[in-house]
Amino acid sequence: CRNGFQKLDKIKDANRRSRQLEELTDKMRDCKRLIKDFERVVKDEAGSVDPNTAKFLNERKQSLIKELNSYVALKKQHASDNKRVDLFDAPSGEDAFGEENVLLA
Repeated sequence: CRNGFQKLDKIKDANRRSRQLEELTDKMRDCKRLIKDFERVVKDEAGSVDPNTAKFLNERKQSLIKELNSYVALKKQHASDNKRVDLFDAPSGEDAFGEENVLLA
C-alpha cells in the first residue's frame, strides 16, 4: 500500500487518482481479510503454542492493524482531497469512495 500511495501523490489526473484510490481500497480490504484470517488461526492454535509465541503473534497482529489503519487514514485524506477537486462532477449525495469499516480493535 505504501508504494501505491506514493504513486497516488504523483498522479495529476483526477480520474486516474480515483482509480488508483479504488485499487488501494481493494488491497486494504484484502489486508483486512488476511488479518482476520491470521487472528482466527492464532486463536485456533492458542492452546498449542507457548506464552512467548502467543505474545509475539498478538503483537504482530496489533502491528498489522496499526499499519492498515494508517493506510485507511491516508485513503480518507486522499478521498477528501478528491471530493474537493471533483465537488461539482459527482451527482449530489453520491460518495464515490464509501466508508470502509476497518476498526479491528
